[in-house]
This record gives sequence, structure tokens and C-alpha cells, in this order.
Amino acid sequence: MNQEIRLRLKHVIIFASIIAFLFFYSLSSNRDCDSEQSRSNYGDEPWPVGQGRDAFLPNRKGPTIYAVTPTYSRPVQKAELTRLSHIIRLVPNVFWVIVEDAAQTSTLVSNLLKRSGLQDRSVQLFAKTPTNFKLQGKDPNWLKPRGVEQRNEALKWIRNHLKHDAMGNGGAELSQSLVYFMDDDNTYSTELFDEISKIEKGKVGVWPVGLVGGLMVEKPVLNRDGLVLGFNSAWKPERPFPLDMAGFAISSDLLLDNPQAQFSYEVERGYQESEILRHLTIAHDMQPLANQCKDVLVWHTRTEAPKLDAEKSLQKSGKKSNDGMEV
Repeated sequence: MNQEIRLRLKHVIIFASIIAFLFFYSLSSNRDCDSEQSRSNYGDEPWPVGQGRDAFLPNRKGPTIYAVTPTYSRPVQKAELTRLSHIIRLVPNVFWVIVEDAAQTSTLVSNLLKRSGLQDRSVQLFAKTPTNFKLQGKDPNWLKPRGVEQRNEALKWIRNHLKHDAMGNGGAELSQSLVYFMDDDNTYSTELFDEISKIEKGKVGVWPVGLVGGLMVEKPVLNRDGLVLGFNSAWKPERPFPLDMAGFAISSDLLLDNPQAQFSYEVERGYQESEILRHLTIAHDMQPLANQCKDVLVWHTRTEAPKLDAEKSLQKSGKKSNDGMEV
């Protein structure tokens, strides 16, 4: 009898132990699920300002930024546009205006827009540079103005596009939008577009540009009140606006109000920025951005021309290493 009681007691203890184990295991699993759910939900929330990845997240609800990129056929064209497309994909309020220096649009650029998923927020234009303004042979890239025809074509498209939108809205005031000249050989931080989004109507925003004009940085010089006094340019500082194309963006209402504002073949080297800006603003009225012009968010980097001597030799024999391939 006593042996039977001890046996039943042993079974009860074993059963209770199993129940207790299952209970605590269930609690532990729920905690893991809750933790995983918490991590998943946290990933959907912005990080505290100035911390972690939020420092690099662009303004996803900002005004439309029309990013104008002149481009032309060359060995590094696809590589440079691919790099640029990755930046633009990260900034949803950017609309990409690509203008090719050609008599028609190219399949290469069309394919790139398709593969990057940017067809719905881009336009592919073309405008051929007149022969007498084209660089020849071993001409240095500074000898003749570049991108004039293409940037003017982009400005024409943007103005017409904005006017069409205004007509579609019954003449109502258009929402804020901005224009930035985004060359394909520069390096851009996504933070820059968050800064561009802060530009007010009727303003031209300005900020520093790294590695340009023989300096580590070219930047606007501000007074104690935060107004732009001038620029620290070392190259042709006598220019009305001695800054780089990558160092400013324009509120689109200024371009609509000043249709004469565009680029020109008639100005001397280095004066393209001044040529368009002289119609739109004065230095004191520019809006300084990027932490009162203390942060560098764009760099005037250039891609080294690839050495293709072996390829040229191959082509002389009627062959190509990239035969049937888009490089």
C-alpha cells in the first residue's frame, strides 16, 4: 500500500514538473516573440534626431526636388549614372531630369531608369551641343562650357511642366518645388536633399562643396546674423557668385518669374553659375543651409578616365571585349 502511494506521488511530481517546464518555456517563447515584434516595430519608427541611421534619412515628405543631370556617352557613363540612381532611389521626393548630349535618347539610359525602378519619377530628355562648342580630341574639359544646352533644355521642361500643373489646378498656386543641378560625377550625401527641402519660396539655398576650386572646401561666408556676405573661393573670386554648381538650389517660383534666367555660351569660363543666379537673387538674400554652412554634404569628385589601351588594340583587330554587352 505504502509502495503504491509512493509510486502515485512520484507520478504526480513528474507530471507537475513537466507542466511547470512547459509553462516557463511558453513564457520564454512569448518574450522572444514580443522582443522580435518590438524590434520589427522599432524598425518602422524614425530614430531620435541626430542619432543612428536617422542622420542619413532624407525628408520623405518634402517638396519635389527636380534634380537636373546633364550626361553624355562615354565609358564611365553607366557607372556614374548607376551610382547616382542609388542616391535618388533613397530620396522619394526627388524627380530626376536626365538630359543627354545627343540627337535622341539612348537605350543605355532608358535601361538604367527601368532597372533602377525610377521611370515614374524621372524624365529622359536630349539636347545636342552645337559642334563648335564640343570638346575635340585631347581638349581639356575646362576649355569650353559644358552642359549648357542640356541644363537649358531641363529648365525649359521644368517650366512647361510647372505651368501645365498650374493649369490643371485651375490656376491655383503651385506647391513648393525646387531645382538642383546634380552632375553625374559628384558625390552626394542623402542628407543634402533634406537640406534642399528646407529652401523657402523665392529663395536660393546655398551650402559648402568639398574638394573644389583648389580648396578642401568652398563655402558661403556668413556674418553674425547668418546672412551670406560672400564666398571663400580661391579661383576667380571676382565672380559675382564664386561658387560651384553643386552648391546651390533654386526655388522653382523664381524660375517661373524670371524666364530669362538660364545658362549661356557667351560667358567666360567659370561664370555659368553667376549667369543664372544674377537673374534670381543677390548674395545677402541667399538662404544658408547645412548647419549654417558648416557641414559638407556634397563633394566635387571626378571619375578617373579608364585606361583602355588594350581595348583599343582589340578594336583594331575588329573585336570588342564588351561585344553584345552594355557596360
